Amino acid sequence: MAKERNMVRHELLRKAELLKQGAEARVYQAQFLGRPMIVKERFAKRYRHPGLDEKLTHRRTVQEVRSILRCRRAGISVPVVYFVDYNFHCIFMEEILGSMTVRDHIASTQQTDSCEDHELEQLAQRVGQILAKMHDEDVIHGDLTTSNMLLRSSQENKESDLVLIDFGLSYISPLPEDKGVDLYVLEKAFLSTHPNTEALYQKLLESYTTFSKKSSAVIKKLDEVRLRGRKRSMVG
Repeated sequence: MAKERNMVRHELLRKAELLKQGAEARVYQAQFLGRPMIVKERFAKRYRHPGLDEKLTHRRTVQEVRSILRCRRAGISVPVVYFVDYNFHCIFMEEILGSMTVRDHIASTQQTDSCEDHELEQLAQRVGQILAKMHDEDVIHGDLTTSNMLLRSSQENKESDLVLIDFGLSYISPLPEDKGVDLYVLEKAFLSTHPNTEALYQKLLESYTTFSKKSSAVIKKLDEVRLRGRKRSMVG
């Protein structure tokens, strides 16, 4: 049975298009039963002991799937998981068609003059609201950037659907510090990717504070993480 599954997986990936390869995984675009999908395959690290590598890779795959499913149950838009092969550390999931990254959307909107500030402020508030809901479910994304947020056009209403993707570094934690670090990672990525958007990110945090039931402790930890970051910069 395992041999048959390996053959099916090998044949599927052979026909798939490799989109990118990172330090942890390869991401493919493929078709399965006539449906476009994304396949994420974690590969072995040759520098680690095989037993330890297998254990860590399995845990990371489990954490990613668990985070996606927990978000989905909470009503947060994330890719649908079709199938998980834990033997070969592959996640088969929905491809988000008709979408663009929030990063590209902000960049293109900033190049126009009409309604720029109002539209981007509304987007920042939506992001803050969704991240508040995610953290209230104790999901830590681990790699929050505007490239890992997609805007998918919706046929039901004029407002695009905001979809969170790439939960490869995610895990479950109730600790305010972990959530504060998550927001700090986004802040650093946001401000470095989108210059002169400090006020926009502040709108995001205000929305997060309004909608999160646990925001007080998280924002306090965020301030502490910021302070540590400034101290390290001064030492460096």
